[in-house]
Amino acid sequence: MISTKGRYALRIMLDLAEHSAEKAIPLKDIAQRQEISKKYLEIIVKDLVKGGLVKGVSGKGGGYALCRKPEDYTVGEILFLSEGPMNAVACLAENAEKCPRAEKCRTLPLWKEYDKYVKDFFYSKKLSDLM
Repeated sequence: MISTKGRYALRIMLDLAEHSAEKAIPLKDIAQRQEISKKYLEIIVKDLVKGGLVKGVSGKGGGYALCRKPEDYTVGEILFLSEGPMNAVACLAENAEKCPRAEKCRTLPLWKEYDKYVKDFFYSKKLSDLM
């Protein structure tokens, strides 16, 4: 399940993309348009900046802006940055310990295929597709 953090990160990115002509966008403006707490947005945007998706501009006329054009972002990179691993089962997580049943697990191929569909789906969608 995708949490509010992931959904809001996507909404922040979409808001920035739609208002990019205004240069840096103050977080309070995004919070007002998206009807999301500014305090919660501050937490999410910090991760977006750290992940290199958004840049912060200080001073008068400051706020946040996209680092790239909307068509250069995938929904997958936004969601996976804000959500972290979204594997269907714990044994497929990146740093998971090797499951002693992996060799004989009859359901593992199902979970691998599901994870691939999810990843392929989100990485095939661009931020610009949502505009």
